[in-house]
Amino acid sequence: MALDIKIVEEAKKPLAMNPKKFGLWLFIATVIMLFGAWTSAYIVKRGDMGWSEIVVPDLFWVNTAIIMFSSGTMIWAVRAARKNNQEQLKVALSITTILGIAFVVGQFMAYNQMVEMKEHFTGGPVSHSFVYVLSGAHAVHLISGVIFLIIVLVSAFRLKVDSQNMTQIEMCATYWHFLDLLWLYLFVFLLLNK
Repeated sequence: MALDIKIVEEAKKPLAMNPKKFGLWLFIATVIMLFGAWTSAYIVKRGDMGWSEIVVPDLFWVNTAIIMFSSGTMIWAVRAARKNNQEQLKVALSITTILGIAFVVGQFMAYNQMVEMKEHFTGGPVSHSFVYVLSGAHAVHLISGVIFLIIVLVSAFRLKVDSQNMTQIEMCATYWHFLDLLWLYLFVFLLLNK
């Protein structure tokens, strides 16, 4: 009987981490390994004969500023949710979403700059392909982040995000800040390893 009570008590203990948040962290760890492998391959290939120096598109600078600013608006959104300030929450999430979309559009415009500079994905030096792969894979993840932002924004307009319901916005913020830091890492990596 005492064993049954102990098992029931243990079952009632709250989990140390929300399973959804744990899943998000596992996904983030996977993405880190993926980009770690690609940047390692970049460094190895850079030592090969015939490596051509890359030119980082000017728009990458603008896009970096956009995505860093979006982290600030995401922090604003989380703080507004914690304070149950629905109007600020909606504005902050809307701005973050718009900035996320602007970043993705800016990346495609940067690819056009690369084409104009004769830096093509295929048919040229492998160094150019790496820029497309690294920034393109990041853009795909950022598109998923924008979709997540839109889902949270809709929830905010339905008044389902507040100080008592923080899981969704906290997960979105974690993923968004991760994507921002990932881009900063990739951008600095490309600048230092032309």
